[in-house]
Amino acid sequence: MHTRTTEGWRHDHVFGQDQKRPGEVRTLAIVILTAAMMIVEVAAGLVFGSMALLADGLHMASHATALGVAVFAYVISRRLAADSRFAFGVGKINSLAGFASAIMLLGFALVMAIESTSRILNPISIAFDQALVVAVLGLFVNGLSAWVLASTPHDHEHDPHQHSHAHDHGHDHNLRGAYLHVLADALTSLLAIVALLAGKYFGAMWLDPFMGIVGAVLVARWSFGLIRDTSAVLLDRQIDEALELELRKAFEDSSDDRICDLHVWRIGHGIFAAEIGIVTHDLRSPDEFRAQIPKHLKIVHSAIEIHECSTVEAGA
Repeated sequence: MHTRTTEGWRHDHVFGQDQKRPGEVRTLAIVILTAAMMIVEVAAGLVFGSMALLADGLHMASHATALGVAVFAYVISRRLAADSRFAFGVGKINSLAGFASAIMLLGFALVMAIESTSRILNPISIAFDQALVVAVLGLFVNGLSAWVLASTPHDHEHDPHQHSHAHDHGHDHNLRGAYLHVLADALTSLLAIVALLAGKYFGAMWLDPFMGIVGAVLVARWSFGLIRDTSAVLLDRQIDEALELELRKAFEDSSDDRICDLHVWRIGHGIFAAEIGIVTHDLRSPDEFRAQIPKHLKIVHSAIEIHECSTVEAGA
């Protein structure tokens, strides 16, 4: 009696998600650096009586928390990579963390706008010299943090959403969320310096809260962009038409096979899953059809459904 087994046809759904990503260690370093600068700004704000520095320090505290979420996402993704409860692996945790960071950014922008409006209506005195020193230090720290994250090596994979075969920059949504947080901090520090200089030398006290509103608008714009990109992944949006056409051509140009049903969606950083229905006269194994999928599309999981096209149907 033969024992039936599916061992030869089974595969895992890890898809490399158990590997430590380049952004993980760097994001952790930025969390520590941001938290340290946050403590300095809050302390300076309390000692020098500067509400601007105190507010900026509290903003950095919210960002340190958001960056901590990013680090957690990296760690939990690796630890759960082989968990069979996740149908297509844990790649979307990355985008979920990016989405959460974007929501926090949006909240940060709202707080900035409200606080800046309040200061326009109720101006406060500012210790310009002390505030400028700490603001310059904050700009340096945030600029360094942004540079570290921006220079993080990317996985060498091609992006199916780009018509050229450029590297997949910007699709580690977790890393992008962390980068936007420190960039937002750098922006607020820069705007604070401009406003403090104008107030100190030209008496333009109104410029400090006005710059806060400008910063809030820019941060909100970045946030909406990240929300758009991450939600597309979380909601399994289909790949764009150009790449769908490329996949169809891979099956249809060299034979009379036709794709009758096609779904391709992102399941992680630079990796995709697909369901492909094929009508054919030449019945072959699913693996033979699967071999026709272009490698650069990074479709790591595919379900192939084969329909035989009879001669009667073909002549109808």
